Amino acid sequence: MARLDPDSLAQHLDALYRAAWALCGSREDAEDLVQETFAQVLARPRVVRGGERAYLMQALRNTFYSRLRTASRRPQTVAMLEDVDPADPRSGDRPERAAEVGEILGAIAQLPEDFRLAITAVDILGLSYAEAAKALDAGEATITTRLYRARQRIARQFSDQSQTRGSSAEGSAAKRSLA
Repeated sequence: MARLDPDSLAQHLDALYRAAWALCGSREDAEDLVQETFAQVLARPRVVRGGERAYLMQALRNTFYSRLRTASRRPQTVAMLEDVDPADPRSGDRPERAAEVGEILGAIAQLPEDFRLAITAVDILGLSYAEAAKALDAGEATITTRLYRARQRIARQFSDQSQTRGSSAEGSAAKRSLA
């Protein structure tokens, strides 16, 4: 068991941010979640069993659950025009890449919670299957199954979208040739 080094938290920032984005589905909520997680972790000295990243992922997940519970107790509000997400200015000269990442993170955010947590831990954070299993309190075989099913759902969603786009384009071409 080792103490969590506050100076080493910066090396995990990007991975936690990506995981938070996948959990929350929006960039702003992800930033808030990571900030809240770091504030809680740094509030007092921590003893870490295993890897720091797995510990931080578990803290992020617990903070996310706490926020969901708190939000469920509050009255729901209607989204206004101000709440619409503008394009990310940091994407700069790679708008296609930013759009792809946004679509993928959106697809991950729509997954059931167990699948979303597994794919976030392994594919976004880069945890090993064993570390993810420990962080998510599940067996390694369970993580493997959840990953497989989550990846299949995402692949199916994107293949359905491409087939829908392709069939509408083919149909319009067929209509033009008949006219």
